[in-house]
Amino acid sequence: MIEVLIIEDDKRIADIHKRFIEKIEGFQVVGSAYTGAEAKDWIQVLKPQLILLDVYLPDIKGTDLMPFIQLESPDSDVIFITAASETDIVKKAFRSGVSDYILKPLTFDRFKESLLMYQAKRRSLETEGPLNEESIQLLWNKSRSVSAEPLMTPKGIDPNTMSRIQKKLAASVNGFTAEEMGAACGMSRSTARRYLEHLVSEQSAHAELLYGTIGRPERRYFPWP
Repeated sequence: MIEVLIIEDDKRIADIHKRFIEKIEGFQVVGSAYTGAEAKDWIQVLKPQLILLDVYLPDIKGTDLMPFIQLESPDSDVIFITAASETDIVKKAFRSGVSDYILKPLTFDRFKESLLMYQAKRRSLETEGPLNEESIQLLWNKSRSVSAEPLMTPKGIDPNTMSRIQKKLAASVNGFTAEEMGAACGMSRSTARRYLEHLVSEQSAHAELLYGTIGRPERRYFPWP
């Protein structure tokens, strides 16, 4: 059983991660930390095998926790789950040897894929004697493709614009209408709707029909964790 520590400032998202883990055989959540200070306490006490780490914590960046983790619990592996896509942050995470880097909003399929890949890597390292080529390739190829693979989008969907909308949506509490998203990103309502509907089609967001303040129903979009 792989013991997992969740470090995530949003308790709602931390609970979602916990529920996701409970659906995947071979993993057990041993704790949740919502600040960097709490995370340091849990890391020193629990020495978890796997840490799911957010970047934007209230008192420290997740990337700045990496030296502490490597010092206090060197056998812990780390998977980043974050909305941060800045090059310097991704670079720092990559060079710190993180096992995977998942951008929010995430889906259960992406989450499960990452944990099962980590589980396979861990098992390959438990093998006694030399590793075969397939096992060695498994350790590096997947993490390289995740960190460097460009975002593939269909015609009419610009990756940079899509990234902006995903970040806005991931940070929202009450979701966005197409009009609100258009205003927030400096684009027309119809353009914002096209991107939001694309996210819905690939199950990275979901939409609900709600009644607005003037009594008319409005289609509101939410991240799909």
